[in-house]
Amino acid sequence: MQPFITLTSKVTPILENDINTDQIIPSQFLRDINADLGYGLFAFLRRTPQGEIKSDFPLEDPRYKGSQILLVGENFGCGSSREHAVWAMQDYGFRCLIGLSFAELFRENCLKNGLLPITLTPDLMSRVMQMVDKGTNPQTITVDLNALTISNVDGIKIIDFSINENERNMLLNGLDDIALTLQEMKSIQNWEQTTSENKAWLIKPINLIS
Repeated sequence: MQPFITLTSKVTPILENDINTDQIIPSQFLRDINADLGYGLFAFLRRTPQGEIKSDFPLEDPRYKGSQILLVGENFGCGSSREHAVWAMQDYGFRCLIGLSFAELFRENCLKNGLLPITLTPDLMSRVMQMVDKGTNPQTITVDLNALTISNVDGIKIIDFSINENERNMLLNGLDDIALTLQEMKSIQNWEQTTSENKAWLIKPINLIS
């Protein structure tokens, strides 16, 4: 998993509340292992059923092209627990989400895949929106996970944010659950060795057929 330390990017705003995982990645993109998840991201919000582009949707606005930070509203990622929603975000190019709140399972999927979800109070969210809403030219901000800060285009810190220290450590070091477990390999091997010597019945199959 790619470590997340700092990220400087334009910010794409999609501020509707209660955007669910089916809106993030429609179900038809889940059935094909070769599906273009980036193309499928917000497919029904970006395009009509006939495939015509909705030019007023932020992802189709050329001003936000290349943006890696998505600004969202409340309860983002609600609905099903589909991990494809996070994969679609990453496939499109997003590495950080800033919002008022995230659905619990969606947030967990973000963290397990290296996508940073930042939850802000309404006051702090308003300050970020003021920082990036500069008319026709989307502003660049810097998210620093090491310092837990968000800075403006001039490098001036605007706000601090918080995240669980264990989650922060995993993102900074690019560790998913498997990599985190493998860090304890020596302890695991010691346990297996000790158990095989003293409690062999725990790890060796028992032949119940006489």
